[in-house]
Amino acid sequence: MREYDISARLTFSNSLLTEKHLSDRKCNRLCTLFEKNGKSENGIIIYSDLLLDHLKKNYPGFYFVSSTTKVLMDFDDLKNELGRCEFRYVVPDFRLNKRFDLLDTLSDEEKDKVEFLCNECCAFDCRERKICYENVSRKSLDEPCADHICASFAAERGYRFSDAMKNPGFIGIEDIQTLYAPAGFSNFKIEGRSLGSAVILEFLLYYMTKPEYRLTVREEIYLDSSLDLF
Repeated sequence: MREYDISARLTFSNSLLTEKHLSDRKCNRLCTLFEKNGKSENGIIIYSDLLLDHLKKNYPGFYFVSSTTKVLMDFDDLKNELGRCEFRYVVPDFRLNKRFDLLDTLSDEEKDKVEFLCNECCAFDCRERKICYENVSRKSLDEPCADHICASFAAERGYRFSDAMKNPGFIGIEDIQTLYAPAGFSNFKIEGRSLGSAVILEFLLYYMTKPEYRLTVREEIYLDSSLDLF
């Protein structure tokens, strides 16, 4: 990351942290390693205000991103979060992605802080999103809990980019170019870092590669045998 002057982020978005978790040696070691990044600042995606206070005090070199796991579906909640000086970026719930009747009322300063989640595959009418995230948080802390069973009819299919593209909250390249950028929005988030290299490649080709070069990039990666297709 330093070699290419790229800003990296740590994802510390567990919603159920307590005081005892702040002394986790591995996470604190990561903070020490990532805090200094040459010309670029590194960031931390965060949920817990308890953790936020700890990081601000002990690692002042980071910037902070308010996590999508907060499920900010209410526009007033989003506005309040955007007003918090601790956060450089705030990720609203994807159900607000197309609410331009509300988004257009934001100031330029607020628009600069909004970071849209583009390719969410979760059902648009899901009302258990926060419960699902909390279940993941409990498991990450090794707390005993039952699996959260997603009620979506498509849950068994797992993540499909083709399904995400049909989601009413999906933000495609044309949307960014013709709707969001002219309206003053410039920050976008691609989900799916754990889905496997083949799927991530499709995200990067779609969002970050000019169409005329997509096949060339695929061939270079395939011929280099650096893609784990399975």
